[in-house]
Amino acid sequence: MSVRAPRGLRRHIFLDLTPLRRSRDYRAMISGLGVSQLGTQLTTVAVPFQVYAITHSSLFVGLVSLTQLFPLIIGSLLGGSLVDAMDRRKLLIIVEAIAAMSSAGLALNADLGPALWPLFVFPALTASLSGIDSSARNAMLPGLVGMDMLAASNAIFQSLFQMGTIVGPAVAGLLLAGAGVHLIYWIDAASYLVALSAVFTMSPQPPALAPGQASTVRPGWRSTLEGLRFIRRSQPAQGAYVIDVNAMVFGMPRALFPALAATVFGGGATTVGFLYAAPGVGALIGALTSGWVGRVRRQGLAVICAVLTWGASIALFGVAHWLPLALVLLAVAGWADVLSAVFRNTIIQFAGPDGMRGRLMGVQMAVVAGGPRLGDLEAGGVATAFGDTVSVVSGGLACIAGALVVAWALPGFTRLRSALHAQADEREEAVAPAE
Repeated sequence: MSVRAPRGLRRHIFLDLTPLRRSRDYRAMISGLGVSQLGTQLTTVAVPFQVYAITHSSLFVGLVSLTQLFPLIIGSLLGGSLVDAMDRRKLLIIVEAIAAMSSAGLALNADLGPALWPLFVFPALTASLSGIDSSARNAMLPGLVGMDMLAASNAIFQSLFQMGTIVGPAVAGLLLAGAGVHLIYWIDAASYLVALSAVFTMSPQPPALAPGQASTVRPGWRSTLEGLRFIRRSQPAQGAYVIDVNAMVFGMPRALFPALAATVFGGGATTVGFLYAAPGVGALIGALTSGWVGRVRRQGLAVICAVLTWGASIALFGVAHWLPLALVLLAVAGWADVLSAVFRNTIIQFAGPDGMRGRLMGVQMAVVAGGPRLGDLEAGGVATAFGDTVSVVSGGLACIAGALVVAWALPGFTRLRSALHAQADEREEAVAPAE
């Protein structure tokens, strides 16, 4: 008894790795994704560094980031219809190959004497591809691991992402100080080739037809609008998107971190780095201790609670003047954020049939891409008018208020429980082999 209890406790707390044991295709996808995620984070640091080295202008650095936003949103929305129209494995092969060539283009530009225009064009191309890539992987997930393992699989995804956001920038800093940007771009290109090789080992992943559907969808805006009309009829999907926009717009004060570091905490660049890193550390801890998420039945309510925690942590951060306390509060916010992401992705994957998942995940990618940018605008605007502290505190309180409004206005999202698990049970029974 004394030996079994700790093991059971570990299974209930730490990251559930059952999906990796269950599916060879899932293992292949995760291994390739982990490598390419690290390469992507390296390039995310290298591009603005190189742009500033060429132009000595923060305006151009901001313009490069803005240039990536619209291709990412358009690629996510249109890419979702592609995901629902063709074999997802083939689509990933095409996307990874083009992304590898894009990173190679950045590397050649750095090797041959850097011009500025490739630093706008190639990252924008990669951004548009990333929306398709993420939509395809998330749409494939239920078929790879089973409906009962979706939450655990999403937690593994989040662990890889958060690990990349922490390790990638640190490694990029070391490489930039030593070998330079060209090596980073070549590493990124090689990471895409590793991901491409992993996808080649997977079995075909054609989209399944929905009941009554005669053929797969035709990609394009008409198919995308069909997905948006489906969302209007689905309170679970609506709730997942709306509450995420609410949290990112009002509860994401990252644009104020440089000002807060100087005026509130009396620090410099190191303090700014700590502020930006703290949510990621909390998110990684949350992902690695997510073994319990698969047993949560009221997943809509769980999202509400996570966003309430997020908003409260940000509001308290706004009045904290001691840096260690502020970092802890940001880490708690990051912890709540990653749990919200795991549950929201699971709800969206359950919300529609397999032939609709690509478009649903495409909308999710567009929301994730656009929300933080709107949050930067909101935080900066309120701070300009009323001050940094008011901006942070009011944003946290608005995040809480928005979550409560969603809970009241979309009962189909908040009360989501038995239907979700009934679907899982029915679908698992449908695919279970006969005894």
